[in-house]
Parts: sequence; structure tokens; C-alpha cells
Amino acid sequence: MFSSRIEDEMELKKERTVRFYADEKQNTSRRGYQFPKSGEYNLGRVSSGSTGSSKVFPEDHEPWRKRILDPGNPFYFYLPSVDQGNDNSSCIKLDKNLSIIVTLFRSIADVFYILHIAIKFRTAYVAPSSRVFGRGELVMDHMKIARRYLRSDFAIDLMAALPLPQIVIWLIIPGVRNSNADHSNNALALIVLLQYFPRLYLIFPLSHQIIKATGVVTKTAWAGAAYNLLLYMLASHVLGASWYLLSIERQTTCWKSECKKERDFSNATHCLPRYLDCDSSSSASQLWARSTQVFINCNASNGDIAFQFGIFQNALTTGAVSAKFMKKYLYCLWWGLQNLSSYGQNLQTSTFMGETSFAIFIAIVGLVLFAHLIGNMQVK
Repeated sequence: MFSSRIEDEMELKKERTVRFYADEKQNTSRRGYQFPKSGEYNLGRVSSGSTGSSKVFPEDHEPWRKRILDPGNPFYFYLPSVDQGNDNSSCIKLDKNLSIIVTLFRSIADVFYILHIAIKFRTAYVAPSSRVFGRGELVMDHMKIARRYLRSDFAIDLMAALPLPQIVIWLIIPGVRNSNADHSNNALALIVLLQYFPRLYLIFPLSHQIIKATGVVTKTAWAGAAYNLLLYMLASHVLGASWYLLSIERQTTCWKSECKKERDFSNATHCLPRYLDCDSSSSASQLWARSTQVFINCNASNGDIAFQFGIFQNALTTGAVSAKFMKKYLYCLWWGLQNLSSYGQNLQTSTFMGETSFAIFIAIVGLVLFAHLIGNMQVK
């Protein structure tokens, strides 16, 4: 009985220690700490006074981070479109059907982020003070795990999991329909972009974890090519969606500029910002649309207008901003891939600072992805 008790204590100490190596890889010739096959621990054997068992996971057990690839956020940029009227008038509308579909897929992705948070509340960690001599003590106390997580990555994970775009589309935008038409698009784009950064923070450590675990990105050439192609396609997807939304923003900017001139120098029917919203159609807006010169002066196909659309002119002249979803998505994806592969060398920008900054960003992203590809080839 006495010897059995000693064996239990030795086994308990063995389960709560982890061996570290200088090269961050486990030496297969030496037997270090091994996780149980089930991937879980029995807290009843470790925590004094505990009568039941509870599941915790080892520190490197992060399945949701390694499986979440969320390209869904930029799809929100395709919700607004330009509706061409029969009398050469135009207005901005939101695609209701696409809103429902994107919201559905986004909500499914949010569930995985919530599960990611729940798992991290149950993920054991190695006490930093116990790593001095190469062996660490595994902390499996619920309170300590929760306290450590709340002080580290909880804020970023919570920001990534919040359903902010759904709230903006279905609650905020319908409640502020009396504001300018482009304000809703700008607010939605800002919310999506701000939330996309913490999601990228959760997605991109995947490549670092793969290299850390295997020493290379992939073990075969075709898998490496597929991995780098996936990065290029994801970046092209984001850039194409951003280009589409910025094209609509430049169109509305031209409309507002001409509206201001019309109010200042014309005695005709005043141009109100709400006339540019398709959901605010009225007899007054229709009367104004038949007499105004705003849409003629903002026609991107007319080379004689004063307003310069720059790199966004192609989206307006080809009708991409008014096309069905699949047509405009594939066209914008092709635009993003084309300019990302050429580092934006074919872009003819205007002097608008926002447009120039966007072109610079495209060139930088293309160079970074190319450098990433070369770096992976050198590692292999």
C-alpha cells in the first residue's frame, strides 16, 4: 500500500512536468513529457478537494486557430451597388439577398471563434517560473487558466468574435436611413476592416506554427505551391473587394461634389443627399433626377468631365458596380490578382491621396507575398 502511494505521487509529478529543448523541437531519442492519448487531463487527481473530473487541453492544442480560414468579411464590401435608372439617373442600394447569405456564413464563422474562446478557457499552460531548468510544471487550475487568458489574448479574441457587421446591417443602417447614402457604406466598411485585423491576427500565426513544428512550410512541392497560391488568392480577394467598394465611394463622392455645386449655383430643384439612396425614392427625388446634370457630369465613360476616377474608372465603365454578384466578384478577384502579381505597375492613379495610398498598399502586399515565397523556397 505504501509503495503504491509512492508510485501514484511519482506518476502525478510526471504528468505535471514538461521537458523543453533549445531548438523548440522534441528530441525523439529522449523521452520527455507525453500528453495522454485522449488529449485531456483529470483535474480530480491534481486539484485537492476536487471530486469530479474536468477537461483541459495542452498548451499547443489550438484546433480552431489552425482550422479557421475566414475570407467572409470582405464579402460585405459587395453589398452596395449602383442602380442605373431608365432616365439616366442612378442611386445606391444594398443587395438584400446577398446580405442574408453573407450574414449566414459570417454567423457560422462566428460560432467557430466562440468555440475558440471556450477552448482557450480550458487550455492548460506551463508556468513560466518552472522553465528555468528545462522542465516545466503544467498549470491545470481553472481559475489560473482563466486569469491568464483574460490578461493576454481575450480582448482580441472577443473583438474577432463579435457579430458587428450583422448589427450594422440589420439594426444600425435601417435606423439611420435619413442620413447620407454613402455614410452607411463607410460605416460598414470601417467596422469590417477594424474587425478583420484581429481575425488576421488569429489566422496568420498558422504558417509560423507549421514551420515551428515541422521545420518547413510543407513537405512536398505541390503542397507548398498550393499554400502560397492560397495566400495570393486570399490577398486578391481582399484587394478586389476593397477596390469595388472604393469605386462606389468615388462615384458617390463625385455625386456629392456636383450636388454641392448645384445647390450653390443653381435655382433649380435642390439636390439632397438622400436622393442618392434608392430606398429614399420619392416624387421629389424623381423630379430632381429628370432635371439635374449631376449624373451626366459624373459619367465615368465621358472623358470630358472634370472629376478624375483614376484606378476606379474601370469598375464604373465596365458596369461591375451594377452587375450581379458572381460577375462582379470574379471581375474584382481577377483585378486584385492581376495587380497583385504585377505589384500595381499598370495602375494609372490620379492625384487623390486615398487612391495613391491604395495603389502603394497593393505594391507593398505584392512584394511581401513574393518575399514570403522566396523565403519559403530558401528554407526548403
